[in-house]
Amino acid sequence: MASIFAKKLSVNPSHILIDIPVGKTAKVKSHKAAMKLKKNFELMAHHLHKKIKVLITDGSEPIGNGIGPALEARDVLWILKQDEKRPLMLEKKCIEMAGTILEMSGNVRKGNGLKKAYEILDSGMAYKKMIEIIKAQGGNSTDPDAIPVGEFKHEVVASTSGVVDEIDNEAIAHIARVAGAPEDKQAGIYLHKHVGDTVKRGEILLSIYAHNKSKLAYAIDSTKDFKAFILR
Repeated sequence: MASIFAKKLSVNPSHILIDIPVGKTAKVKSHKAAMKLKKNFELMAHHLHKKIKVLITDGSEPIGNGIGPALEARDVLWILKQDEKRPLMLEKKCIEMAGTILEMSGNVRKGNGLKKAYEILDSGMAYKKMIEIIKAQGGNSTDPDAIPVGEFKHEVVASTSGVVDEIDNEAIAHIARVAGAPEDKQAGIYLHKHVGDTVKRGEILLSIYAHNKSKLAYAIDSTKDFKAFILR
């Protein structure tokens, strides 16, 4: 909590929005634990004289496709560009959070935040602003398709047909770390399937990216001990 609030307060915000994803392989594993954390956040915000809203959301699986700096950056820019490759679950959550912030600010009437957030995204204003931010910080990668990812790649395929029942967040995080993320910005995982998706035997579940062959080999080995996908 101290770390999270320190980051928020460093920009002297008037309003703070906190997201607590809950799931059995997420950092917060139960609704009861999330409610306790929510109350503590609200108490701390009260003492710091900050307006706060805490959301408790579904953390049962990664909501983006990319795990790792470059892969996640591609997801974000695809959403802002409204590219067909964008992860729709991540887009939905971002819109909901943006709508909440807009309503908290008082500049958008309660109940209209979601609509306004969609308008900003659909109009291209959000993408334009992101490009301005990237350039202001000295960045030069504004095209998601041009962002380089790990040179070495391995695809994990389904051994049987079925439906994705669970995705283990901890297993995904472990495999991505072994591949080199987040220290290696181009390393990580790209998810091709999510919970509820139908999978045929031999279809790609995830792709692992690494900067060198040895790290890729370690990551491949780790998939044997850490099962990221559970099918039914």
